[in-house]
Amino acid sequence: MPTIHPTAVIEPGAQIADDAVIGPLCHVGPEVAIGPGTRLISHVYITGRTTVGSRNTFWPHSSIGADPQDLKFQGEDSQLIIGDDNEIRESVTIHKGTVNGGGTTRIGNCNLFMAGVHVAHDCIIGDHVIVANAVQLAGHVHIQDHATVSGASAVNHYVTIGQYAFVGGMTRVVNDAPPYMIVEGNPARIRGVNVIGLERSRLPAQTIGHLKNAYRRLFRINPNGEGEPIRPQDRSPQSTSPTMAQNIDQLEREYGQDHCIGTLITFIRDRSVG
Repeated sequence: MPTIHPTAVIEPGAQIADDAVIGPLCHVGPEVAIGPGTRLISHVYITGRTTVGSRNTFWPHSSIGADPQDLKFQGEDSQLIIGDDNEIRESVTIHKGTVNGGGTTRIGNCNLFMAGVHVAHDCIIGDHVIVANAVQLAGHVHIQDHATVSGASAVNHYVTIGQYAFVGGMTRVVNDAPPYMIVEGNPARIRGVNVIGLERSRLPAQTIGHLKNAYRRLFRINPNGEGEPIRPQDRSPQSTSPTMAQNIDQLEREYGQDHCIGTLITFIRDRSVG
């Protein structure tokens, strides 16, 4: 039987795994399913059609699965799915999806959401992601595996943050952040390769070297040391410098067997990076 504090409210229909722990003054709605080993410490509110996996921890005053803050939302059926081994700290809010976004907000596995984070409707968060204190994610944001978003940053609607990317503190992210790169500023600019993060994740030194080379070729370095994508309009008609497409083709020829280079190139081709 689950351990449920006598002051908790578990509405009829809720599914609670046998070894889950529901602490004082928590409220679990009728369409919620909570998996094995998950713990609600106290004062946690989980509502909506929300599925929570195994071994997650919810800290006090987190609000999970509530209706989205979207004026188009009219109470239609949508859901929130949370995977396994996530740490959701104090006062985090995660809203369920909308029909316009496919109906699902989805959180992967082994993520850390620090205090005061907001995850809006239809966000898709991968695995091993760190979202630091007071980060605000607008609707439809995608964050890929192993990315880090530092404190008090704000991420605009429909932005994708690539895998192993690092977003600096208090950054306004209005364009997609390329994988393996550091972005920072207001608005965000590409600062370089996330070398420390990649080394901590034990990516091969050769791959990190390839990514450094790709950064130098794909992003123009302005006088402030900031990286900006090289676009056709940046070149005069007389310029003999290679275009972004030409640089990408060259990188594919040189490092075609490097999975990380392939991931970076695919990301740039598919998205608006800036």
